[in-house]
Amino acid sequence: MKRWLLLIAVVVALVVLIGGVKGYGVYKMFKGAHDPQRFTVSTAKAQYQDWLPQLGAVGSLRAERGADLSAEVGGIVDEIQFDSGDSVQAGRPLLRLRAADDLAHLESLRATAALAETNYQRDKAQLEAQAISQAVLDSDAATLRSARAQVAEQQALVAKKFVRAPFAGQIGIRAVDLGQYLAPGTKIATLQQLDPIFVDFSLPQQSLAQIHVGQKVQVIADVLPDKIFAGEITALDPQVDTDTRNVKVRARLKNPEHELLPGMYTNVSVEVGAPVRYLTLPQTAVAYNPYGATVYVVVPQSKEVGGNAAQPGERAPAAARGSDASGAGHSDLVAKQAFVTTGATRGDQVAILKGINEGDEVVTSGQIKLRNGALVTINNSAQPSADANPQPQEH
Repeated sequence: MKRWLLLIAVVVALVVLIGGVKGYGVYKMFKGAHDPQRFTVSTAKAQYQDWLPQLGAVGSLRAERGADLSAEVGGIVDEIQFDSGDSVQAGRPLLRLRAADDLAHLESLRATAALAETNYQRDKAQLEAQAISQAVLDSDAATLRSARAQVAEQQALVAKKFVRAPFAGQIGIRAVDLGQYLAPGTKIATLQQLDPIFVDFSLPQQSLAQIHVGQKVQVIADVLPDKIFAGEITALDPQVDTDTRNVKVRARLKNPEHELLPGMYTNVSVEVGAPVRYLTLPQTAVAYNPYGATVYVVVPQSKEVGGNAAQPGERAPAAARGSDASGAGHSDLVAKQAFVTTGATRGDQVAILKGINEGDEVVTSGQIKLRNGALVTINNSAQPSADANPQPQEH
């Protein structure tokens, strides 16, 4: 009898326990259905910033002086007088082709010219003694001039067997070896003068009124994203490209450490005016729609009966905003949709001309799930980029 009573007590306890769990679940479900939904967002304050009006373009670097060195005549490479990567001065010998036969022929022509000189001087003395005619002396003079011309021609040919640096610069990787036959025009190495260096870029024809020679430019290369190279415009192309309606512009940059190399592409900014103050937001804060651009401003929930939210520009009180570093834990903030008029963009930023005020807290991410008056929780532990000059990130 006692065993049956114990069994009945256990069964009753299990029923009560299961019923309690189920009832608590129903209670939570019922309570959750009546609790307003909250959305987690990140925010940023609208602030005024000074913008420097600029024209942007992608440019290509080229050396102020650059050439692929080659010999004018063919021959066997007899001597190489440089190493790859050397810095050389103008006129420095770089390479010599085998020229023994040409030098021997030059000596023969010099001997012939010396003999012609001797005959001319002898006949000139005889003419003064009236021992020969003027015609003989004239023939000797022509022979002498021809001999000298042949010597000069051979000297020029011998000089072409030597390749010298036409200007000072940095020589590239050697492309020939000792004993190699070098055909005329074959590349020996490249020579580039790296300081200063040019950057060529194109701007739309509408920008012609804003640019001029001497204007300052700033250049950033992706290999050195944290370094800005300053320069100035040195030339404008006198014609506009008929296919693109762009005009080509050239600027000169200082490059004392040879960090910039010909062929690199760069981002070029041309300063075209005085700084302008704009109310600035991250571009991710603005939603562009057919009926206008909108943002969500976070404002305190109204304490009045009827639930009308505060207007953009009203700051949330400290008690409502919370004190934790991440911004999480706000309990009485709502999202208020506001129409804005946008202006120029700069990197990840956009200028707001009207629609919100300085200091307004604007949603920067998570707004796709919001509606006007939705309760929000702020978590600023992760923020979208708002860089005025963003650079590609290498991973």
